[in-house]
Amino acid sequence: MKKNVKYTLSLLSASLSLCSLSVFAKSDSLTVWAWDPNFNIAIMQTAKEIYQAKNPDVEIKIEDFAKADVEQKMQAMLASGMSDTLPDIVLIEDYNAQKFLTSYPGAFEPMNGKVDYSQFAPYKIKMMTVDDKTYGLPFDTGVTGLYYRTDYIEQAGFKKEDLQNITWDRYIEIGKTVKEKTGKFMMGMEPAEAGLVRIMMHSAGSWYFDDNGELNLKNNTAFKRALELQKEMHKAGIVRPALGWSDWVSVFTSGDSTSIINAGVWITPTVESTKDQAGKWAVAPLPKLTGVDNATHYSNIGGSSWYVFSASPNKDKAIEFLNETFGKDVSFYDKILTERGAVGTFIPASQSEAYKKPIEFFGGQTIYQDFANWFGQIPSINYGLYTYEADEALKALMPAYFNDQMTLDQLIEELETSLQYQIQ
Repeated sequence: MKKNVKYTLSLLSASLSLCSLSVFAKSDSLTVWAWDPNFNIAIMQTAKEIYQAKNPDVEIKIEDFAKADVEQKMQAMLASGMSDTLPDIVLIEDYNAQKFLTSYPGAFEPMNGKVDYSQFAPYKIKMMTVDDKTYGLPFDTGVTGLYYRTDYIEQAGFKKEDLQNITWDRYIEIGKTVKEKTGKFMMGMEPAEAGLVRIMMHSAGSWYFDDNGELNLKNNTAFKRALELQKEMHKAGIVRPALGWSDWVSVFTSGDSTSIINAGVWITPTVESTKDQAGKWAVAPLPKLTGVDNATHYSNIGGSSWYVFSASPNKDKAIEFLNETFGKDVSFYDKILTERGAVGTFIPASQSEAYKKPIEFFGGQTIYQDFANWFGQIPSINYGLYTYEADEALKALMPAYFNDQMTLDQLIEELETSLQYQIQ
């Protein structure tokens, strides 16, 4: 009996020692969840290496999941209260930030007073702020631009200056001339793709929802104008319909289209992969909406930011790690731009040599300096909680509108009814 008691006490002591070691180890370790091994994961690995060079005792484990899996795992754990199974740091897409922040109050650690948010593009701060508390460390930008083929433009009788700071109406006029004189489409476009609608709305500081989270459709001039313009492009025959991402990409890689409207971070590597087109591309500011209040030449599509869970026993260390790399280090941003083509929203980095470097493929244009100048002027908006639900409902209605099977007012009425049912 005494032997058993002694053995039990020995096991208990060993167990307590292991727990003690585990807690100690955990206090010096961080776990990160993210997606995309060639971009987000690789960039976080760079941040890890830079931080560990000065903090070798801090272990950082980076776990790669599909984006949908990150969101599903996080939502399931937050909903069930299993906070101890969450990582210390997680990447959240900007379109979903408000949904997580408001659905799970207290789950994420505010960083006011720890991160100097004045050093980041203002539009990124808006989407991670709730009740005057700001959460997250801003990461990449989806700042948009008008990519265009300089050779096609010149063949149609235009110069580079003719593409600078134009309106969407002028863009369509140029597209008609280009099609007539070169036979080339102005752009490829999926018939049921809401990305361009979002780009146009955001450029005027507008969204599917207002700052209070209420639907903003019937009196949303930017939203209406975006749909009208896309329909006009189809009717004018200046867009080549594309079926899916691969087909859309092939429109410009094959040389069938004159321009692309997309985010600089996402599309530049694909454009540059067409080696035979080197020197034939340039980038101009986004066309501007006419007849719309607060319209600008600057917009965004996509992007994400880093968040720290309040339940993390290492939340202070997690914030310190993010702040020392993504929040302060210009050389870090130089490195990820050079190696990964990543454009962050950290304003001081935009003055570095990497951003000022002329890009030979684009005729020596300093495109990353341009992107940096533009992202600081993107209007600040609140994406609300249901951007993707609004997107899916809109995409289901767009073909009927483009084919004159419903009016714009009918589309808006059906869209509003569908969304009210989904988000009530």
